[in-house]
Amino acid sequence: MEKQIALRDANQRFAQYVRTVEAGQSFVITRGRPIARLVPIESGRRVLIPEQQAARAWALERMREGWDLGGLRIKRDELYQR
Repeated sequence: MEKQIALRDANQRFAQYVRTVEAGQSFVITRGRPIARLVPIESGRRVLIPEQQAARAWALERMREGWDLGGLRIKRDELYQR
């Protein structure tokens, strides 16, 4: 379960909170309302927010389709064949 901490407290005791996060604890940082989350990194993989996931999916689809360059269509793989 995530514990809530004030931004001021997080700022003053940052190293302590980082050590606690390394041990597996998560925190929600507040400034009157929740503004950030301090969590351990799991499995070394970056976790994308929904907007980032959508942008990544769009970019991958765009690379598969290729880019229209005024009648000439170039796909990503073709760029690296030359």
